Amino acid sequence: MPDKKIIGLERNVFFTGLVSFFMDMSSEMIYPLVPIFLSSVLGVNKSVIGLIEGIAESTASLLKVFSGWFSDRIGKRKILLIVGYGISTLSRPIIALSTLWGHVLAFRFTDRFGKGIRGAPRDAIIAESTPHKDLGRSFGFHRGMDTLGAVIGPAIAFILLSLFTGNYRLVFWLSIIPGIIAVMIIVFFIKERGQGFKGSRDQVKVSEDKNLNPRTFLPSTPRSFDWRFKAFVAIATLFALGNSSDVFLILKATDTGVKETQIPIIYLCFNLVYALTAIPAGILSDRIGRKRIILAGFILFGFIYWGFASASEQKHIWGLFLLYGVFMGLTEGIQKAYLGTIIPDKFRATGYGIFNTFTGIAIFPASVVAGWLWDKYGAHATFYYGSITAFLSALLFILFIITARRKGQR
Repeated sequence: MPDKKIIGLERNVFFTGLVSFFMDMSSEMIYPLVPIFLSSVLGVNKSVIGLIEGIAESTASLLKVFSGWFSDRIGKRKILLIVGYGISTLSRPIIALSTLWGHVLAFRFTDRFGKGIRGAPRDAIIAESTPHKDLGRSFGFHRGMDTLGAVIGPAIAFILLSLFTGNYRLVFWLSIIPGIIAVMIIVFFIKERGQGFKGSRDQVKVSEDKNLNPRTFLPSTPRSFDWRFKAFVAIATLFALGNSSDVFLILKATDTGVKETQIPIIYLCFNLVYALTAIPAGILSDRIGRKRIILAGFILFGFIYWGFASASEQKHIWGLFLLYGVFMGLTEGIQKAYLGTIIPDKFRATGYGIFNTFTGIAIFPASVVAGWLWDKYGAHATFYYGSITAFLSALLFILFIITARRKGQR
C-alpha cells in the first residue's frame, strides 16, 4: 500500500525537504560569516580564501560519485543520509574553536565531506519517489525548503550578532542544534524504499545486460549513460568553472560598503528570493520544458556576474543579490529534475554522483582562479571571467537543445 501524501507530495520528498530545511539553517548560520571571519578576524587574503573554498568543495566532491555508486550497489539510501548529515553536524565545533585558517579549512572540508556522502543518495530517493511528470515540482519543493532554511539561518545569525556584538563563535556553536534535528528526522521519518541496484541477492540477471560488469555492478562502458547525460554534465562542468564560491559575492559586498553586520541580512534576502522562485520554477519546468528554464538561468547568471564586475554602490549589490536568488531558483533543482529523466533507473544515484562530482571538482579551479584574479587585477576580473564562462555555456546548451530536438529526444 503506498504511503499517504503530505501536502500533495510523497512522504520521502516532504521529509527530505524538511531535513534540508534544518541542515541549511545550520549551514547558513555559518557560511555568510566565514569570509568575514577569515579576513577580519584571522587576517587571511583573498587568494587563501579562494584556496580554502576550492579545496573544501572540490576535494569532497570526489566522494559523490563513490557515494552514488555505493548506494546503488547496496540498495540503500537512508544510512548514507544519516552518515552524511551527521558528519556535517559534527564539523561545527571545529570552526567554533578555530584560531588559524587551517582550522577553517578543516571545518569546510569536513562539512563538505558529509555533503559528498549524502548528496547523490538524497537526490536518488527524491527521484525514485516521484513520477517523471512531477520531478520539477518535487525537486523544486526540495530546493525551496533547503533555501527557506537558508533564509532562517542568516536571520538567526543577524539576531545573535546584534545581541552579542561580534561573537561569531557563539553563532557557530548554536548552529549544531538544527543539524541534530535534521539527523533525527532522517532516523525517524524517512523510509528506505529499497529500489537501488542490489546485485545477485536480488537475482539481477547481469549476464543479460552487456553494459554491466558482473563483479562490481558498475557500468563497464560509457554506453550505460546516453549522450545527453554526458553532454549535459560537460556543459554544467564548464559553467561551474566560472561559478566560483559565493564568498566572493560577499567580499564584493563588503568592498562596496555593505557593513559586516548587514551581510547576514543581504544573504537572507538572496535566499528568500531563491526559496520563493524554486517551487514555481519547478512547476513551470514540468509544463514548458526543463531545458528552457536551465538555459534562462545560464544567461541570467552571465548578466548578474557582469553586473557584479561593474557594481560601485550598495544598491547595485542588493539588486544583484536578489537577481542571483532568481538564478538559483531557475537552475539548482531543475537541473536535478532534468537529470532524473535521462539517467537509467538502476544507476540513478551513480548518475547524480557523477554530475555532482564533476561540477563540484570544477569549483576548485574556479575559486582558485577567482581569488588569483581578484588579488592580481581586482574584483572586476573575477566577475568578468565568470560572466564569459556562463555565456559560453549557454551557447553550448543551445546547441545541445537543437541536437536533442533533431534526434527526437527530450
